[in-house]
Amino acid sequence: MSSLVVPPALLRWVAGIDVATAAGSAAVDVPDHATTLLLRRDKRELIVMGPRTRAAYHAGAPGHSCVRVRMRPGRAQALLGRPLRDLADRALPLRELPGLDVDQLAADPIAALEEALADWPEPPERLEEAAHLLGGATVATTAARLHISERSLHTLFTAGTGLSPKHFARIDRVRTVLAADAGRWSDIAATAGYYDQSHMTAEFRHFMGVPPAAFTAGRRPAATPCTA
Repeated sequence: MSSLVVPPALLRWVAGIDVATAAGSAAVDVPDHATTLLLRRDKRELIVMGPRTRAAYHAGAPGHSCVRVRMRPGRAQALLGRPLRDLADRALPLRELPGLDVDQLAADPIAALEEALADWPEPPERLEEAAHLLGGATVATTAARLHISERSLHTLFTAGTGLSPKHFARIDRVRTVLAADAGRWSDIAATAGYYDQSHMTAEFRHFMGVPPAAFTAGRRPAATPCTA
């Protein structure tokens, strides 16, 4: 998998763009609180993938290629014109996305997205601000800092991400552990915002299927054929 450099013009919408080609070997899709637009290059099939609440271990058919566009919090809701509260752990086909040329997306993802999003109005920042605050604070503290109720914060997240604020934060912490450099597990747990190492281990096992030490050592759940 190769990651493309997202130009400044797209950063208000897009968190990352990857081009992946399956090699037939086992791969893992880690939990993700983002909504992703996926294009199957061979079939020119556009799919919207909601947040992934558990890791998926799979083996894709060799040569299968796709473009994956990971959206920033709240942006997919604006593009799709609908709340995302029912999209968690689902993949739905899109017949089209206004202004997006599927053939151009397959050939040049950056140019296709820049052209498609050029005339879209500036997306609201409230949800992304909330997501940033939630990375280092409780739901109650985040709501207080935004001067809204916890109920309003819950509505903001479920509509804009498909997840509750608490679930969003739990996935964010696991992703922090996955991205951590080698070090003592107790230090990684503290950096990621867990109460202690045992809390991190339990949460990691919940989302990844195995404890962090086993995952790092390559002792992972068996891969299944990729059907998405």
